[in-house]
Amino acid sequence: MKVFWLVLSIFIIHLDAQSIKIDRDKEVQDYYQNWKQNYLIKEKNSLYRIATDKKDKQKTVSEGQGYGMLITALMTKNDKDSQKVFDGLWRFSRDHQSSLSKNLMSWEVPEKKGANSSAFDGDADIAYALILAHYFWGSKGEIDYKKEANRVLDAIWKYTIGDKSHLPLLGDWVHNSSEKYNQYTVRTSDFMTGHFKAFYRFSGDKKWLKVVKATQKALLDVQDKKTGLIPDFIRYDHKKGEFVAEKEGFLEHHDGAYYYNGCRIPFRLGVDVLINKDEVSKKIVQKLSRWIEKTSQNDPLKIKSGFELDGKVIGDYFSIVFTAPFGVSALATSQKDFATKIYDVVKNRHENYYEDSVALLSLLAMTGNFIDPTK
Repeated sequence: MKVFWLVLSIFIIHLDAQSIKIDRDKEVQDYYQNWKQNYLIKEKNSLYRIATDKKDKQKTVSEGQGYGMLITALMTKNDKDSQKVFDGLWRFSRDHQSSLSKNLMSWEVPEKKGANSSAFDGDADIAYALILAHYFWGSKGEIDYKKEANRVLDAIWKYTIGDKSHLPLLGDWVHNSSEKYNQYTVRTSDFMTGHFKAFYRFSGDKKWLKVVKATQKALLDVQDKKTGLIPDFIRYDHKKGEFVAEKEGFLEHHDGAYYYNGCRIPFRLGVDVLINKDEVSKKIVQKLSRWIEKTSQNDPLKIKSGFELDGKVIGDYFSIVFTAPFGVSALATSQKDFATKIYDVVKNRHENYYEDSVALLSLLAMTGNFIDPTK
């Protein structure tokens, strides 16, 4: 009889878990539909692009195009039009390539007069999305996804990876040895360790593992020892022999703080931990994730929008772009109660293009729908 009740209880737990997954998958689908309605723009000739503003939909950036291709590929089981939209997003990116290097996308559309350059993160997400497409849909149709992924990967390596640092450049406009912007002045949210491992497995080229090692070393250098916070931009200090936070005014706002770029780090590294079980990425993200749980008193609504590295608040307001990625890192570091609370807070909140796109990617990761097909 005891065995019967034990089996029954296990069966009930399994059913409850399945029910929770079905509910969450439906919630992610609803979030996706809202995202499509607000930001997916259909152009002529079946092209698609991602608008960077809910109201003024004239502008697109390569970052958004990368997000769009990732999201539509990952939603293929729930969207019969996903491949059609994906192909349109890809073709739009090819119609707007960087004028400095072939096979990378111009970071901003409409393009400004003069040189139209790339941004690393958009191209890296586009490459990963093409790998997803190859595994989901095959490469014998109108678009040879495998061939195109390799083209983008070759261009990323040639034009946007430091020849000595093995770190991602800000874009193809950066020269390895320029004075201000070079291979040792980089954006930490470009450190997509999970992507780089997938690039290695897909291409078979071990050079991508050098990028993993270099990015993790740099993150360990700059991570604050108490808070775990990591600055948006960093540079290599040759006198100290390590990476340090960039100075204010380097490129954007609060460049040496954890702000609107660095807020993606818990998502990027969290995915690496969830998929690859990487211990170095886990060490980095765990310190940050546990600090934010403590400082927010286990209440996601108390997570602020930006911090100096010592924890001083920059933006005294709530935004899902800062909160959602912490759900991924919390899940990756066994803070399951905190991850659930973050998920419940984020799933019904919508702000604008950047916030909603990062939130949707984070929700996909939190529900096990962000995958690496090369594993």
